[in-house]
Amino acid sequence: MSETFELVPFAMAHGGAAIGRHAGRAVFVPYAIPGERLRVEIVEDKGRFAHARIVEIIEPSPDRVEPPCPHFGPGLCGGCSFQHIAYERQLEIKRSIVQDQLERIGKFEGVPVHPTIPSPEPWQYRSYATFTMTDDGKPAFYSDDNRRLVPIEVCYIIHPALLELFEMMDFEPGNITRMKLQVGSDPEDRMLVIETVDDLPPEIEVDFPVSINMLLSDNEPVNLIGRSSVRYQVFNRTFRVTAGAFFHANVPVAEALVELVLGALNLQGDEVLLDLYSGVGVLTAFLAERADLVVSVESYPPAVTDAEVNLDDLENVDLVEGPVEAVLEDLEGPFDAIVLDPPPGGLSVEAIDELGRLAAPVLVYVSSDPATLARDARRLVDNHGYQLVEVQPVDMHPQAHHVMCVAVLRHA
Repeated sequence: MSETFELVPFAMAHGGAAIGRHAGRAVFVPYAIPGERLRVEIVEDKGRFAHARIVEIIEPSPDRVEPPCPHFGPGLCGGCSFQHIAYERQLEIKRSIVQDQLERIGKFEGVPVHPTIPSPEPWQYRSYATFTMTDDGKPAFYSDDNRRLVPIEVCYIIHPALLELFEMMDFEPGNITRMKLQVGSDPEDRMLVIETVDDLPPEIEVDFPVSINMLLSDNEPVNLIGRSSVRYQVFNRTFRVTAGAFFHANVPVAEALVELVLGALNLQGDEVLLDLYSGVGVLTAFLAERADLVVSVESYPPAVTDAEVNLDDLENVDLVEGPVEAVLEDLEGPFDAIVLDPPPGGLSVEAIDELGRLAAPVLVYVSSDPATLARDARRLVDNHGYQLVEVQPVDMHPQAHHVMCVAVLRHA
């Protein structure tokens, strides 16, 4: 056992661990809160920095609370690493993480980062959850170090209808490797999406109302029982979401994203817009209600099919299926603004260069990772004449360290 020492973390790092300094190097401590006085022990020495575990909380933060979940803690479920932090402090920490990533990775100074917009519900908010199956057929999440599976008996962040579905399920060990539980805006609109080791459908019998779909290894959905999709209500519109298509897990916060994007654009009705990584068409729908034309680009074919249904009443939408990089090469513009909602990995260099070529006056970047946002914004500023104007964090994932942002960039 290594020697223990006192540490007072001064900030929260991207990824959810608190960070302090000892003997001239950074020490990362999971499940700590900045400002606490701790006794810690090094568990992984990386030379210039180290990872440590809490041995004793000498002076706890006033923001430390008792986590309700029995699966929370070191070596257990890695899904919700902020359960020990009072919710208001979580929001402050997420804002500070965004600010830190912009400064350290993006080298931005003085860019306004607004207070984090809270989730209306800090618990029971997720409309879907994906489990990995253990060898004996138990639904599980990966541990906080991604080294093992933790069988799950209860989950406090999933929608109550999903918890009910979770408790009714009983699977025999078989060829199922992953299982996604999903509920629409109607609590009775429930779907089970499974993946198998061999792309063969398992033997399933259900005695409760639920649709069952399977995702093949190429991500193609196959309907087995009931419907192939669920439906979500966002403001006054209903969106069909097929198994395998992406939809934000926290529907009320998805509405906040729509409002932020519309507010950043201040549309007058005559604009031509480009919506990239558009999914099933949520942002496209509300943009099209306020603009002259929206070109909507999505690469996942079932999501494009959903968008065709979801946007059927709008005649000013041009749906384009294909990878963003390839589609952008064929677009000439001009566009009055471009909205983009990429996956956590952010934008490729090719996509950034094409955005620079189009040189739209405004980019509204919906980001699910502040590190890749900072990287991409710096490339857009340095190479293509944009300025990062402001960033608005949004708490799509309460109790977890993840933070979403809406960033506004304007062409200089």
